[in-house]
Amino acid sequence: MDSLPLAIDVKSTGLLVFDLYESARESIESRGILEPVLRLIAGCRARDVPIFFTRPAHRADGSDLARTVPDMDRDHRYYGSDLQYPRLPHLEVDSPDSMPLREFNLGPADYDITKHRWSAFHGTALDLSLRSRRIDTILVVGGTTHIGVASSVYSARDLDYQIVVVRDGCHGTPGELSSLLDDIFPQICHVRTVDQVLESLRDVSL
Repeated sequence: MDSLPLAIDVKSTGLLVFDLYESARESIESRGILEPVLRLIAGCRARDVPIFFTRPAHRADGSDLARTVPDMDRDHRYYGSDLQYPRLPHLEVDSPDSMPLREFNLGPADYDITKHRWSAFHGTALDLSLRSRRIDTILVVGGTTHIGVASSVYSARDLDYQIVVVRDGCHGTPGELSSLLDDIFPQICHVRTVDQVLESLRDVSL
């Protein structure tokens, strides 16, 4: 069954660009999401939809890193004597590598949301910034989809936001993407393509 068409009100919508920063450029480009995300950003800016860019910003000494230790890393390698769980951040605070991709042209009208955990909402100014703009609908792109994007989507759902995950703006492995975009996210929110979102963005009061 095809998904229902949407009418997304530009006056109450924001775009969340999750962790598409310079040090992840190779992965972003290899997954083919840069061009769709750029089109979505341009479309949102043309319609005065606020854009919220997230990025990690940890202390150099690692004292604000998560203390929860998992079994394996993101490449599915188990931690043990041959692979130690990292205790220092992989990016320096406010280093050029931690900034949103230069093609996004982060400007004074955009929001720079720094974070210390996976969720874009945990301990950040995102929720307050959205509510101060009377935004109740969030468009989401970025990656990695099964970690930070998923964590942020679950948080947004529990905060009663309407969410639209933009399929061709998310990156991860094919298996991760299929599981989330086809099976899990549709039970939580809407999943649409960039073209579908741009067609749906309108002033619903007109």
